Amino acid sequence: MSNPALNPAPPAAKPDAVSCAHEMFKRTDAAVPVLLAQVYDVAPPTERTRLLTQLMQPLGVLSLVAVAGGVFARLRFRDAPGPLNLHLEDTLLIGAEEVRALAEHAQQDSVETVDALRLWLTQSPVLAGSAAALLLVRLLKRRAARRRGAHVEPPEQS
Repeated sequence: MSNPALNPAPPAAKPDAVSCAHEMFKRTDAAVPVLLAQVYDVAPPTERTRLLTQLMQPLGVLSLVAVAGGVFARLRFRDAPGPLNLHLEDTLLIGAEEVRALAEHAQQDSVETVDALRLWLTQSPVLAGSAAALLLVRLLKRRAARRRGAHVEPPEQS
């Protein structure tokens, strides 16, 4: 039988930069929908309709049907085939958990759409005092910068 003190385990391989970046993106991608749900929870109805409209825009029929028991599909196609037209009272039907699920789907379909919410968050005086909104703005800003940096070619070495 071998003695672990005499035969220590080999050191774990250090993760490479690509896997580290991938892990950071995954953690941020998981945090964004949670924070959006928290922001939605404290937002007034007018801001809620803006958020829902932004998140629903990129999603197709199947995604809208699959999210939150189809509540977003019913709202989207209520006035079909016209443009998306949410009403303030629609926000009474939607809770934070449904918004989290919608944000997850929207983020999978179009990260840029979710990242564009940063502008909305910074322009809303009502949401400016929300801790969740401030944290979300920082995360979205950092994620956008990392994504831009990920597409930049490294400088050539002579």
